[in-house]
Amino acid sequence: MSTLRIVDDRTRQVVVTLSMGVALLGSLLGVGALGEPRVQEAAGGRLAADATLIAPAVPAFSIWPVIYLGLAAYTVWQWLPEQTTDERHRRIGGLAAGSMVLNALWLVVTGQGWLRASLVVMAGLLWILGSLVVQLEERPSFGGAETIITDGTFGLYLGWVCVAACANATATLVDLGLNPGGWAAEGLAAGLLAGAAWIGVYLARRLGGRWAVSLAFAWGLVWIAVGRLGGEPSSLLVGITAIAGAIAILIATMKYRLTLGGEDQFDT
Repeated sequence: MSTLRIVDDRTRQVVVTLSMGVALLGSLLGVGALGEPRVQEAAGGRLAADATLIAPAVPAFSIWPVIYLGLAAYTVWQWLPEQTTDERHRRIGGLAAGSMVLNALWLVVTGQGWLRASLVVMAGLLWILGSLVVQLEERPSFGGAETIITDGTFGLYLGWVCVAACANATATLVDLGLNPGGWAAEGLAAGLLAGAAWIGVYLARRLGGRWAVSLAFAWGLVWIAVGRLGGEPSSLLVGITAIAGAIAILIATMKYRLTLGGEDQFDT
């Protein structure tokens, strides 16, 4: 192995580690631990659980500690000798680091109330995570630990951010004054959720039926349904659409996995 390659591998590992530190700092900002307003309180409360028809109920956000724990585990995992020179990790290292930095940046800009900027950051985060999981699909996992730590973490991350992007977009539109109210607002929200469900089904097919992506996506949709059926603003139409979307994504994933006939056992 050339000296240059070794340096590149070490640089990648250091960048990922530093990015994890940035992500943790951003999470502290997001929960208000450093004196900044919490995400739910920022931007005039536009991102609160009762702010829009697409906002998930509060328990939905308990997925974040799981994702952060997975990112921390991945940061340690990618330092192990077997992963240092593995082509899979060489391909995703920069994307993983970028996702952590953009996550922190999103929390910073939302904390400042810059919803339009937050939507741009969210779009970048979605693109990076999508690209990363495509790389994982093209280079299958080599073992159970790799599947749980790498595929599982970034799968959950992508699935949840897809739902978060919908909530972010809706909050931004409402902030811009695009809120017709009544049945029109419910119809638009239901249409957005139907589109999100279609994306979830597409991801199930494109990414090889990855359960981590689909479960996180369905998790977010179910908690949107809980918010609309049991809280404010209430909407039977939006709640039912969210549940139907979650079911469609899970069925599409199960159908794809069954067509594999037991192959690719290390995909998740």
